[in-house]
Amino acid sequence: MAYSILAKKLTVAAAFTGAVIAITIFSAAGYSGLAMMTTFFILGSAATSWQRHKKHPLIKGEETGTGRNMMQVLANAGAAGIVGIVVIVYPQHSVLLLPVMAAAFASAAADTLSSELGMVYGRRFFNVISFKPDACGRDGVVSLEGTVIGILGSAIIAVIYAIGWGRGISFLFIVIAGTIGNITDSVLGALLERKGIIGNDAVNFLNTLVAAGVMLGLEVAFVSV
Repeated sequence: MAYSILAKKLTVAAAFTGAVIAITIFSAAGYSGLAMMTTFFILGSAATSWQRHKKHPLIKGEETGTGRNMMQVLANAGAAGIVGIVVIVYPQHSVLLLPVMAAAFASAAADTLSSELGMVYGRRFFNVISFKPDACGRDGVVSLEGTVIGILGSAIIAVIYAIGWGRGISFLFIVIAGTIGNITDSVLGALLERKGIIGNDAVNFLNTLVAAGVMLGLEVAFVSV
């Protein structure tokens, strides 16, 4: 936490908020849960910093000069934290809910990596709703390269889940849910954020919440039968 503040990755309030969420995640999911959260943070910070000089004209303030703020931390990790609280209160449902937590982190990782690295490695950019060419960096604009990178981001979180709790169909479901969450982020960006109806923090929180819901639905439909 001290390093994050000194390195200006997080504000003091954001670091404290992240610590509270980390404690919640650890209490609910142990070291594997903490590893998912830590991996997301490291990947996100690295992706945001990578080729930053090229992305500077397109950056919307995900990281300010003092780092990510408290609301940005809640937007990315809040859904997973909520799942963690539910697991703590109802530990008998942990088998069902831990993959849901993983899906929330998978969506957050996919969104951050696809957005940040897509701006660097993307070649053709288009509006996710109209599929017409659009400007790189605008809300709701995606690229094939960025989408693939996002899928890989979800897969990394799914691998950590599999190492901690075993391989199975949940691995595939986590990747699918994370990818759907990432696409949801782009759709919300195009339909609502671009028009100023909601902000980026709300979009980030909603995409992780959608991923968690998709994961829960997949489990109920295909696993818990």
